[in-house]
Amino acid sequence: SSTMSFSEAEVQSARGAWEKMYVDAEDNGTAVLVRMFTEHPDTKSYFTHFKGMDSAEEMKQSDQVRGHGKKVFTTINDMVQHLDNSETFLGIVNPLGKKHATQLKIDPKNFRIICDIILQLMEEKFGEECKASFEKVTNEICTHLNNVYKEAGW
Repeated sequence: SSTMSFSEAEVQSARGAWEKMYVDAEDNGTAVLVRMFTEHPDTKSYFTHFKGMDSAEEMKQSDQVRGHGKKVFTTINDMVQHLDNSETFLGIVNPLGKKHATQLKIDPKNFRIICDIILQLMEEKFGEECKASFEKVTNEICTHLNNVYKEAGW
């Protein structure tokens, strides 16, 4: 569905949870990508400039990994700020999905992988409650991205 059903309380608690992660956007974004590349090495194949990096340490130091990690977090942050406005939220999600589907040809299962790693990291750093209040957001993001992919003919 194109409308989202977040109560005011859910929006507030999701924003509170995300805020804790976003304070260190570059470091946390980098940690998420490094974990993804390490635990799911096939995801590295989409990033030509990360391909040769094998050690987590090397990835952590890479300006390109750090830059992309920060970009991922900045984009999610934009979405989180508009959970109470479907139109604006979809205005962020739709072009993102379209670009990843048509230009970059990224398998949509990778969005679920990255969202799960974000939730994992939230739980490790800030506990189960923090993770729980952000779970609905990641489901929403993945659902909408998958819809965009379907429309793009995946």
